[in-house]
Amino acid sequence: MNMHTPTPLPNQATLHYGDGEYAVLKPGKFVICAVSGKQIPLEALRYWDPRAQEAYAGPEEATQRWKSLKS
Repeated sequence: MNMHTPTPLPNQATLHYGDGEYAVLKPGKFVICAVSGKQIPLEALRYWDPRAQEAYAGPEEATQRWKSLKS
């Protein structure tokens, strides 16, 4: 682990994000939004980017990240 890899929180899942689905690599109850830092319960996870392998709390965060990657 390097200084840029955050330490996982207790009950934090590790996922591999695919197109329209994800695979659980390490079981847990939530993932962290790449934009807001909010905890996203797995049952509420609807937005992610398979290329960046990032999860987003909602459409606003996903759009914000998409715009920042395109500029």
